[in-house]
Amino acid sequence: MEHQDTKEIISKVRQIEIKTNRLVEGIMSGAYLSAFRGTGIEFLEVREYQIGDDPRNIDWNVTARMNHPFVKEFIEERDLTLMIVFDISRSSEFGTVRSIKKDIGIELCASLAMSAMRNNDRVGMMLTTDRVEKYIPPMRGKRHVLRLIKEIIFHRPVHDNTDLSVPLAQLSKILKKRSVIFLISDFQDNIDNLKKPLQVLRNRHDLIAVKLWDVREQELPDIGLIELEDEETGEQILVDTGDAGFREKYREMVESKNKKLSWITKRLEIDLIEISTAQDWVQPVLRYFSTRAGR
Repeated sequence: MEHQDTKEIISKVRQIEIKTNRLVEGIMSGAYLSAFRGTGIEFLEVREYQIGDDPRNIDWNVTARMNHPFVKEFIEERDLTLMIVFDISRSSEFGTVRSIKKDIGIELCASLAMSAMRNNDRVGMMLTTDRVEKYIPPMRGKRHVLRLIKEIIFHRPVHDNTDLSVPLAQLSKILKKRSVIFLISDFQDNIDNLKKPLQVLRNRHDLIAVKLWDVREQELPDIGLIELEDEETGEQILVDTGDAGFREKYREMVESKNKKLSWITKRLEIDLIEISTAQDWVQPVLRYFSTRAGR
């Protein structure tokens, strides 16, 4: 049985690795590299001036000594750390159109980790519910990335509920080095509690929020009496979706939560990527990378 479990783990990790590797090799790695340029530049050498070189890089001391122009050449100092924070609470297992939110999140996490690996960046991971379920510190290398992918696929959360404020507050204490943080969640918790921990992280790090959502969470269809289950507590209640007033209240509640998240991220200058279960997640992410690279 244990041997079978090991074979299943290896097989599933390999499937995700192959799927995301194709994507990363094709377009993702280059887009990631353009979007996240590293921490600065460092001096490489002095060489003779060539047509097209930036005159601002002329080394006047060497030029005066050699009687013809020389320029300083620099290379990008990457030294970049990527931290992936993935909300694996019970609501992530919901999806009605193309795929469930968690599956999209797994592919996105794996693709980001592989892109970081290809660019020799450190990458770490935090899996969250209403607490830290798993934390793996940032490291480099393929073996490390495959371990991350395995944990993302197979970790079974001990808790069901979402409360990102708790793990985010912990992350701000753990993560000393300035990092790029991808926060991937459906944000089904109390948005008001998020403002302070998001602000603390944003002040010290480059924070990007990725919201995963499903159309059935936004608006209830008129299909009469149905039993709704709270995605996180598992509690079931009977509701009449034929009641226009009830449907409107539900829609207003969801809209209010969406607006609040949008307002907080804008105010704190946190980039927000929204991905629906009805669409291919790759396009909105690449659009974001392209927009960011053009800033």
